[in-house]
This record gives sequence, C-alpha cells and structure tokens, in this order.
Amino acid sequence: MRVFITGGTGLIGTAVVAELLGNGHTVLALARSDDSAKAAEAAGAETLRGGLADLDAVRAGATQSDGVIHLAFANDFSSPEALAQAIAEETAAITTMGEALAGSDRPFVVVSGTPWIPGRASTEADPLPTDGPVGGRGRTVIATLGLAERGVRATAVRLPRTVHNEGNGGFAGLLTNIARQSGVSGYPGDGAQRWPAVHALDAAVLFRLALEKAPADSSWHAVDDEGDAVRDIAAVIGRRLGLPVQSVPAETYGPLGPVFATDQPSSSAHTREALGWEPTHPSLLADLENIQP
Repeated sequence: MRVFITGGTGLIGTAVVAELLGNGHTVLALARSDDSAKAAEAAGAETLRGGLADLDAVRAGATQSDGVIHLAFANDFSSPEALAQAIAEETAAITTMGEALAGSDRPFVVVSGTPWIPGRASTEADPLPTDGPVGGRGRTVIATLGLAERGVRATAVRLPRTVHNEGNGGFAGLLTNIARQSGVSGYPGDGAQRWPAVHALDAAVLFRLALEKAPADSSWHAVDDEGDAVRDIAAVIGRRLGLPVQSVPAETYGPLGPVFATDQPSSSAHTREALGWEPTHPSLLADLENIQP
C-alpha cells in the first residue's frame, strides 16, 4: 500500500514510517522543511513538500495514495489562543484529506487522545470529549469517523497522555522540560491522578494494524500502561535530573492545567483482542530511566 503520512518525522511518525516500510508498504511523507525532507528520505520515504496548513499539498498527498495516516499537530500549548489555532489548522487539513478520499473505500487513520471517564479506566466504546481545551480535536475526529457513510474506511487510534521513546515524548516529556526550566520536578495536586502511556514503537504497530484491517468508524486504544500516578512519573524525572519533587499549581501547565490534573486511566483490552496488538517495549517508568541529567 502507498501510504501518505503527515507528521512522519516526529517521535511517533518516525516509528510509524519504519513500521510501514518494514512491512512492505511504501510511504509518501509530508515534509514542511528541508530537514524534515532529508530525515524522511533517509528513512526510505518519498516526500511531498508542504505543511499542514498547505491544503493543496495535503489534498495532493491523499489523492496520490492508497491510504492516509494523519499524525501532524502544531503542539503549541503556550496559550489558549495558540492551542485553538493549532486545532483549527489540523481540522482544516483533516477535512481536506477526508474530502479527497470520499467514495474510494481507502483507509484514513486519524489520531486523538484517550477519553477520561470518572471512576474507571476509559474504553474504546467511550465517547471522546467535545469540550474543554482540546475538545475541538474530539469533534474533528468524530466528524472524520462519520466519513464511513461516504465511502472512507475512517478509523481513529487514540493515544495516551504519554507516547515515549528513550525517555522522551508526551506529557511526561513536558513534565521533564518544565522541570529542567523551573528546577523542580512538579506535579499538579496530590499527584495521585493516573496517566496512561505507550512506547512509540508499540504505538506504530497499532497504526499499521489499523491501516491494514480496522473497519470503518472504529476506535482503538494504543495503551500499554493503563495508568501511572503522576507523582511517580515526577519522582523518576526528579531523581534522574537531581531535582526536588513537589506539588505545583495546575496553572504551571498553562491551558493544559485542567487536563494534567485529571485522573484518566485507560484500557486497551478490546484493541488487543480485536486486532491482535500486544505491546512488547519498556513501560513508561522504565523508559524514563533513559533521561539524561
């Protein structure tokens, strides 16, 4: 299958490209810079120059391919306005690619986060949130899954709060960066809230499986660790960086403060049973031991 991928040179995308190429697919990667193009080509992918905001480019990529995996996101959490702009940019790109795929029965794999359900681990059957700081992403994914009625095999891989590799990535990576800047390895509240996690190489396998065989209008959880307490994550970060570990105000994390403070464990039992997905790489707490002081 010739697969068009956005975000193919990020932490997750690099793993997905390698997984696709290693299993007989070819890859056309959207590349917004010379460095991104060189990285994608070095990995063995073809490249299409353009960014997520270049709707002509994303339309062309989808049109030229047998399937699409969308991973790109601006990841600007500096302010509510910046986050809203990133979500709007992503929504326009996903909508454009979906229109290009309509009536073709080709696969379209999009990404979201796992939902949070009070009092229990979320499952694949639970709805995505459509309000709050990232509610716009949930609304876009729900609309994309509706493309099943227009002849698109649209499916969603829901990523946990941390997708990691060699101690980097996801919300745990943000905690690490903030700790380096502030001199404190912090966590909001009492730190008992739980975050799910998965290794990037395991997530990449699930993206391939969803592309190859997931039915239309289906959602899957790329979850290995069902939920690590945030204070335990902060404790490893603090030990690796030689910094004190303590509670800090949720406002420390800007527009993501309410999300960081929420207990949000998640299950992948259905995903494992239905798609035969089984994570094999290190857990988050083990992988954080790779953080360099």
